[in-house]
Amino acid sequence: MPDHDIAAARREISDAMLKALDRRHEVLDAIVEADDHAAAVDALIALLGISRAGAESVMALSFDHGTIDNRRRIAAELEDLNTQLSFTVEQRPASSGDDLTLRPFAADRDRDIFTARTDDMHTAGDGSGAPAGGIDDEIRTAVSRVDNEDAVVFIAIEGEDKVGLVFGDLDGGEVNVRIWIRPEYRKKGYGTAALRKSRSEMAAFFPAVPMVVRAPGATPA
Repeated sequence: MPDHDIAAARREISDAMLKALDRRHEVLDAIVEADDHAAAVDALIALLGISRAGAESVMALSFDHGTIDNRRRIAAELEDLNTQLSFTVEQRPASSGDDLTLRPFAADRDRDIFTARTDDMHTAGDGSGAPAGGIDDEIRTAVSRVDNEDAVVFIAIEGEDKVGLVFGDLDGGEVNVRIWIRPEYRKKGYGTAALRKSRSEMAAFFPAVPMVVRAPGATPA
């Protein structure tokens, strides 16, 4: 994940924790009145106006975090992160990943976005950096690599829109993760969201294999 997105994710969590600690009585009421974990997370999102990732972090808070010293430390970290970042969470609303989903690439129904990626990058879809071939050859190669369990390809979707592609290439005991986001969806946090979602997917396809991230086209706002 790019450094600015790492910092943004940390800020998101710190902000959620501080809001929760400042309203700890309301937070505790919301949690104890919830039927289950999922309901508690939804209640915290509605109460505090935070992301799902932030709400999950609040659910994981220990009592130790509630001390005056720890609240000051979290506030100091949040202030430091705010000085590092030139954009707000509102400017990159997709970064939380709450509405983004990933599904496996299908050659017949996803030709459009694979073509868009090839036209934008002008390089082969296998991550080699070689010039792109014809789109039929590119798709055929991608499907073959997936069938051989050398790679996985996911479509990043929000609502009915295909916003990007996520590639996982097995190479030398590592998974090289490459994220491509359509130009019109860049600088909104979709790259961060796709990376978050891809972690569990990559772990399922390539268990215990470390990930190395490549994110072409994902630049800071």
